[in-house]
Amino acid sequence: MEKRGPVLHIVVVGFHHKKGCQVEFSYPPLKPGEGHDSQSLPEEWKYLPFLALPDGAHNYQEDTVFFHLPPRSGDRTTVYGVSCYRQIEAKALKVRQADITRETVQKSVCVLSQLPLYGLLQAKLQLITHAYFEEKDFSQISILKELYDHMNSSLGSTLLEGSQVYLGLSPRDLVLHFRHKVLILFKLILLEKKVLFYISPVNRLVGALMTVLSLFPGMIEHGLTECSQYRPRKSISEDAGLQENTPRLDNYVSVSATDTSNTDLGMGKGGRKMAGNHSLEGQKANVPFSQSEKTCNGAQPSNGTVQRLKVPSRASPASSESDWETLDPSVLEESNLKEERENTTSEQVESLPSEGMSSESLPITVQPQANTGHTVLVPGLISGLEEDQYGMPLAIFTKGYLCLPYMALQQHHLLSDVTVRGFVAGATNILFRQQKHLSDAIVEIEDAHVQIHDPELRKILNPTTADLRFADYLVKHVTENRDDVFLDGTGWEGGDEWIRAQFSAYLHALLAAVLQPDNEKTLSDFGTAFVAAWKNTHNYRVWNSNKHPAIAEVNSSHPFQGQYSVSDVKLRLSHSVQNSERGKKIGNVMVSTSRNVVQTGKAVGQSVGGAFTSAKSAMSSWFSTFTQSTQSLGD
Repeated sequence: MEKRGPVLHIVVVGFHHKKGCQVEFSYPPLKPGEGHDSQSLPEEWKYLPFLALPDGAHNYQEDTVFFHLPPRSGDRTTVYGVSCYRQIEAKALKVRQADITRETVQKSVCVLSQLPLYGLLQAKLQLITHAYFEEKDFSQISILKELYDHMNSSLGSTLLEGSQVYLGLSPRDLVLHFRHKVLILFKLILLEKKVLFYISPVNRLVGALMTVLSLFPGMIEHGLTECSQYRPRKSISEDAGLQENTPRLDNYVSVSATDTSNTDLGMGKGGRKMAGNHSLEGQKANVPFSQSEKTCNGAQPSNGTVQRLKVPSRASPASSESDWETLDPSVLEESNLKEERENTTSEQVESLPSEGMSSESLPITVQPQANTGHTVLVPGLISGLEEDQYGMPLAIFTKGYLCLPYMALQQHHLLSDVTVRGFVAGATNILFRQQKHLSDAIVEIEDAHVQIHDPELRKILNPTTADLRFADYLVKHVTENRDDVFLDGTGWEGGDEWIRAQFSAYLHALLAAVLQPDNEKTLSDFGTAFVAAWKNTHNYRVWNSNKHPAIAEVNSSHPFQGQYSVSDVKLRLSHSVQNSERGKKIGNVMVSTSRNVVQTGKAVGQSVGGAFTSAKSAMSSWFSTFTQSTQSLGD
């Protein structure tokens, strides 16, 4: 069925007492040619029922799930899922099917979309789910078909340019809860580590995880298109039906003959070839190309001509381990290749097939854009993502680094899959949390606790003095500005957009700093060990392989650089007390001591008189000041 808009399907998933979670309705049908009530699933979406109706859902009357599905054959980008779950007593139903044998009926209504409009889809879906349950007759599906038509007529890609893409994602609440640890989460993801978020119910889980991602400029809007490129446990059958019948423009990477002649094709793991500074980011299969799959298409080996390297439509089993291998940094960082790419752009355009394509689909280098009041996006030459003039979003969720806001237990194997180089994932099942060896960090949202297993990684992420000032600045602005400031929408400092702007400025400054010569002192404000680790990540190499002239206009220093002061000592002490076991014990002793002093004062206050009262008052005042300072950074 031809796709008419951003919404691909409306799906109802129910819990069957014998069969478990299963699809009960889909519009349009998930598989062409089958009925709306077919329970058959595409192989790529075999986990859909377990994502839409989450584990432990029976403990809650209602819940909301954000999840990501891999693209189906012939598609290239992530499918964004939003599911609203509810349960109702079986006796309340007007029409009760024969297979309903339990006291409660549990179902989810789910939207599968091509646009990452999580909060907006949730708001619309919650209303329809409520109305669907109020019918008390689940055979009444007309409302679901109307929802499909309404969403496709009212939603469009232009919504990604406004604030509606962030609906329901509140960095303000995130900072209030995690306080200075928000910056640690930000840096963990920059380093492309394996990060697992944990809490129940699912709506709190996915809300916190996606809010962290919203701190990265452009990430929600354009940075997740390849974030779910994984295969189910039983790999898709290797039949010809999964092959694309006709080649598409974006299945080719254009490489000038001068590039291929001047650049060694390095051998990666598993015998794969890496072609110069041209990545396969953004291509359909997102896999390395091998010697046998290169096609010159008749191009002559003279200077200035173009060869097209065919991207395989899918990975071979032998190449699975190297699918996610990143680009060779020595190749990516060669500036002469950047210049050659720019000089041959016009020749490449002329040499590419013109049939059935537009100039917009060609990868081009980011150029300075006029300040027209809105962001101009172009396809990234290396990343394959829609980038702004600063090279945002960073290509973090590419090449096997997954973003799975909610993971079903059936997907547990992905955490140890060799084709998955890392992940930011959410889970509600305790089995995920218990297997600590599968992740680098576990974020326990309930307690705002970030558990980093490797001591060396903890050292790398230990905030610098400038970082502590930045975190303190955020926390103070959020806590000092009361909620009533934002009721009329006029609040700025301490608000959601303001917080995102601070992280955007922080990231831009970091990127500008790494490009400066003799920048050791500047980079030390961001953390020398952190910057060194970050420069080895895939996202940095991809960003650094392109020129982003707008970065030259950014101040290349930490937003909170400056001389060390007494206030910094207090910040460092507060951070240490709250983030080390020894510090926590000292803090607990201080609390206990203060409590004993107060109790002793009550017992002997008469004999000691005013002197003790004065001393107790001084102690309480000091402890209050210390506690406030501690909470401002450590909670």
